[in-house]
Amino acid sequence: MATVITNLLSAIPWLGKSLVESIYIKELFLILLIVLINNIYLKEIINSNMINLKKRKNFLFFKLLDYLNSWVLFKTVGIVSPHAHKKERNKVIDKDKFLNIPYSFLSMLIGLIDGDGYISITKTPKGYIRVNLIISLNIRDLPLLEYIKSILEIGNIYTYPKVKEKGTCKLIINSTDLKEFFFPLLIHHNLFFLTNSRQKQYDKAIFLFKNNINLYSEIPSNIPLINYRLSSAEDYINLTFFNNWVVGFTIAEGSFFIKSNGDGCFQLRQRLDLLLFEAFKLRFQTSRKIGLDQVLYNQFSVSSKADIQKVINFFSFSGHHPLLGYPLLNYEKWLSDLRATKRYKNLVYSINE
Repeated sequence: MATVITNLLSAIPWLGKSLVESIYIKELFLILLIVLINNIYLKEIINSNMINLKKRKNFLFFKLLDYLNSWVLFKTVGIVSPHAHKKERNKVIDKDKFLNIPYSFLSMLIGLIDGDGYISITKTPKGYIRVNLIISLNIRDLPLLEYIKSILEIGNIYTYPKVKEKGTCKLIINSTDLKEFFFPLLIHHNLFFLTNSRQKQYDKAIFLFKNNINLYSEIPSNIPLINYRLSSAEDYINLTFFNNWVVGFTIAEGSFFIKSNGDGCFQLRQRLDLLLFEAFKLRFQTSRKIGLDQVLYNQFSVSSKADIQKVINFFSFSGHHPLLGYPLLNYEKWLSDLRATKRYKNLVYSINE
């Protein structure tokens, strides 16, 4: 469909062929077409209730609109380098299905990546750029990675030999899948990373993709960073995805335990990022001070009965994405242990209590 539309430009004398051969002109033409359709028709028709929203996809006009929006969405990041992915896919990813991945899951996943993931930008033996998104977990959470992969339908899982009884498993998403699917999906939902290190990695990868930089030697020394306009702790908690992000971050960096003195404790720990940890205080409505561990890490920790109840309310009763994997088992054991203590036995642990 896109080829048919853009080939109409070839009718222009002398310049027509060059215009059609330019992928940038194609994308510009389609983007302008989408804006025109949205502004002139879509808003007017839907707002005036002339058609039923549930039936709109039955019309050729809306099918065209859906196609164009989908086409541009998955060209958002940039042109796929011919060197990025030599191996053919085993199957074609259904873009409509990909767009329908639950927002709560994606928000949770961003938090998990902020805690236990990273975006690797390295040099290949031939001097090209290799960009991978890697989630690295303890081998006990292999089922969690398998679950994430089953939802995304991209990436590969690798397991590594046990070292001192701590095996590792990794989900690795390559450059092509990041460029064609995952990053455009984040842009589509206005999702982004919240830790300083992950933001810088993400901004750098997006810059390389958008500017079609393929050679490692061509990476500029100064890369402009995106301004996410988060200047206060309130800005964090006002993000629509923050609550589910906190769930994902807890899966990666949180812990539930009972101290030797009998105090129940919920804790989050990460490299210095004071503003983010102040947002944790606001989210869990506590006045506890943010700790500093080894001058390298911030630590959020609560143990009072009132604070522990708020933690339980957040993870059990708020309707956010549930905890997954080993952290979920740890949380359930923690609740059981709290019930058995004199100090916390009267807290509300169930919706029926």
